[in-house]
Amino acid sequence: MRGLWLSLLLALPMSACGQATDNPTQSVPIPSAQIGQDETVKQNTELKLDELNTIQIPAQPVYGCIGIIQQGGAVLCRTRPLQKVKIGRAANDFYYENADVNGEILIGFDRDEKRALIDLGLGDAYKYDYRFEARTYDVSHVEGLPPSQVGNYTEAQLAHIRASSARKKEGFASRAETMGFENGFIYPVENYRKTTNFGAYRTYNGNPGSPHMGVDMAAPTGTPIYAPADALVSMADDDLYFEGAMVLLDHGQGLISMYLHVSEVLVEPGQEVKQGDMIAKIGSRGRSTGPHLCWRLKWRNRALDPELLTRWPSD
Repeated sequence: MRGLWLSLLLALPMSACGQATDNPTQSVPIPSAQIGQDETVKQNTELKLDELNTIQIPAQPVYGCIGIIQQGGAVLCRTRPLQKVKIGRAANDFYYENADVNGEILIGFDRDEKRALIDLGLGDAYKYDYRFEARTYDVSHVEGLPPSQVGNYTEAQLAHIRASSARKKEGFASRAETMGFENGFIYPVENYRKTTNFGAYRTYNGNPGSPHMGVDMAAPTGTPIYAPADALVSMADDDLYFEGAMVLLDHGQGLISMYLHVSEVLVEPGQEVKQGDMIAKIGSRGRSTGPHLCWRLKWRNRALDPELLTRWPSD
């Protein structure tokens, strides 16, 4: 991922964005007489003139944003270390997030995002105004669910739902300092059949529900589920009301992926996992009518399309 900043060739459309200059590392000869006269050269550097022909001057930082610029996508931006970055949806609707110690910040675009304004704090050349075309979303119907999964909950079921929500809130609050997503995602399941796309309008037993914010991947019970990228396990729970059993992976900067309805959880909260590590097995627990993985992705409180990160720009 680091190599991407040395090109910044944005293949995806972007409106009102500044151009970043590519400044590769330069080699500058140092005359031997100059070295002897330079007061900044300390004795403990032990420079040997017969070994030193050139000195490497680090490249200038390359600022800007790259990524998947569409609804459900995300960009990774570089600015100054710990720079306050302005993020908004309109001139009067914005907030601030800080870049990390490397000057990098991830910014995600919600399912229904119409516009995203990003100001990297570096002047007008690094103010971005993204306008998104509306995506077309499927309609998905789920039938055959028990009544207890679609409404008319008992007091005991409501208590279970509230307890599940509290534990999920804690898992989503995780903010790992690592950058596990920087090389993009791999798919978490092999040999699956996709049954629902991200963002589909959904009904449950004929009743309208909220849009489905995941990708459903059908496969036999017990099929391995793998981490799509390096992460910290922020939740591993097998007693949630709607999800049944679920794993949350914190990939850094508020990017958290979700794995719902699993039959077996193979990781623990606080555990570090690498891309390709097995984290769970496919099941059909919670609000489900058959064995499958519901794979979801959030950046802070915005729903992203996890499949888009498998298309992340690479060297």
